[in-house]
Amino acid sequence: MIAFVSGPVAALAPDAAVVEVGGVGMAIQCTPNTLSTLRIGQPAKLATSLVVREDSLTLYGFADDDERQTFELLQTASGVGPRLAQAMLAVHSPDALRRAVATADEKALTAVPGIGKKGAQKLLLEYKDRLGEPLGTGGPAIGTAVTSGWSDQLHAALIGLGYATREADEAVAAVTPQAEASEKPQVGQLLKAALQTLNRTR
Repeated sequence: MIAFVSGPVAALAPDAAVVEVGGVGMAIQCTPNTLSTLRIGQPAKLATSLVVREDSLTLYGFADDDERQTFELLQTASGVGPRLAQAMLAVHSPDALRRAVATADEKALTAVPGIGKKGAQKLLLEYKDRLGEPLGTGGPAIGTAVTSGWSDQLHAALIGLGYATREADEAVAAVTPQAEASEKPQVGQLLKAALQTLNRTR
């Protein structure tokens, strides 16, 4: 298993980074939050998880070991593969996920694209004894207000979920009135609203 990758960043894409290791470019799938910390030409160190399939080898990269371990734990639930696990970490920090499970917060899980109400209920039961207690050091939970930079966070999340820049721009514009009407915009709720507008236009 490749536990981490360290080297200069050779390229960045909406959902991946290429890190040069010993003259070899390693393509690594990352969440928008992780990608936002990387710069081309600058050194980077990413905790990694290698997912092996019959027809592919995919390396997923994370800001720290906690995020990587959470990614691997998320996949122990039935029906959760690496893509869905990564989508969960694109919307929530590891600690926000632990809080959601500890408080049986269905809304937090349904904010993740691909998870409906029934799926959230099932996952809450499966994760109950797996993710552990919140550490109190993670990022904001889904219900926690983000008072600055909500549009950048929302845009990055949409790009990370595979939408084109133009689609992300339009979705952010569509939910801006909703965000500005609130004293404390909540990125999770805005992401759900943005995804709904994108689904209607496709």
